[in-house]
Amino acid sequence: MSTVAEASLRVSPTSDDNAQKSNHHRSLGAVLTLLATTLVLVIVVAVSLGTITIPPGDVWAIVAHRISPVSLEAVWGRPWWSATREAIVFESRLPRALTAAIVGAALAVAGAVAQAVTRNPLADPYLLGVSSGAGFGVAAITVLGFGTGTFGIVTLPVAAFLGALIPLAVMIVVSVRANSETAIVLVGVALSMVFSSLVTFVLLVLGDVHQLGTVMQWLAGGFGDARWTSLIAPALVLLVVGTAVVLCSRQLNLLLTGDDGATALGMNVPRFRVLILLAVSLLAAAAVAVSGTIGFVGLLVPHLAAFLVGRNATRLVPTAALLGAVALVLADILARSLSNTTELPIGVITGLIGGPIFIAMLWRRYRQGGR
Repeated sequence: MSTVAEASLRVSPTSDDNAQKSNHHRSLGAVLTLLATTLVLVIVVAVSLGTITIPPGDVWAIVAHRISPVSLEAVWGRPWWSATREAIVFESRLPRALTAAIVGAALAVAGAVAQAVTRNPLADPYLLGVSSGAGFGVAAITVLGFGTGTFGIVTLPVAAFLGALIPLAVMIVVSVRANSETAIVLVGVALSMVFSSLVTFVLLVLGDVHQLGTVMQWLAGGFGDARWTSLIAPALVLLVVGTAVVLCSRQLNLLLTGDDGATALGMNVPRFRVLILLAVSLLAAAAVAVSGTIGFVGLLVPHLAAFLVGRNATRLVPTAALLGAVALVLADILARSLSNTTELPIGVITGLIGGPIFIAMLWRRYRQGGR
């Protein structure tokens, strides 16, 4: 029984492996340059669009005016935009767009690493229970009366982060004891169900209607509360952990050969797996703490990145980061633009778009594999 479960959870070779190998020859610099340019453009579009449309040229001018160390009035004269528009760009829309980019990059990197360390193409931070743990933290702090108003801006992210660390602790114990990527995934699925049930129990038994609405809105995901101060923590986590992951690319590539092969080459697999799980959980927790739960980014984006540059971690991780940032900024634009009366939760957008794309990718993969 365990053999069947393990086989079903691991990556299965398919006939598109040759196509993946051909992707290794694509210039990484060219791919990253294209994605970075696209990211800048979509951020400008995100800042431009809204109830008050601001021309992209004005967006560039306002940002340059605010961050330039010297006065630019000698170049273009006095600013031609209003103080209101400057506040909209620099205090509201720009931090929101940058937060979306950082969260998208963090979730994509976490997903790519989770899939590598578990050798499971369906692994992502939410499958490992991080999202449900964060949701439980938010539900608990809200029911206690500290999740609304001015306090909620600080307490909700902190509670989400602490809640996300609970599944991490359990997974580390399992990883050390079992030394099996299959056991880690199965425990993650079980933890997701447990914490989801705890969220429901806390809200229905201990909470009221108003608290239920607050938690459900957070669980749906969004960046309506994004501020400059709120993006500092996820940006630092992404920078530090992302750099560490790139430096560990060789070890991640060794894991793709299997535990026995990696051990034969001198790698301490159990210790490395614990460290990588810690990195995945920190990335996901930092992202979820400021955005709520946003699905499919950590699951789908690594597959799209692998299609572009292959599975080598040195190439995959930075590509996934930029691709995830672009994807989530675009999702945020759609969430704000599809309805004139209300802002849709980003989780709705990523689910409606990511689900069909992922099904199509699986269909293509297994159809070519003769399955």
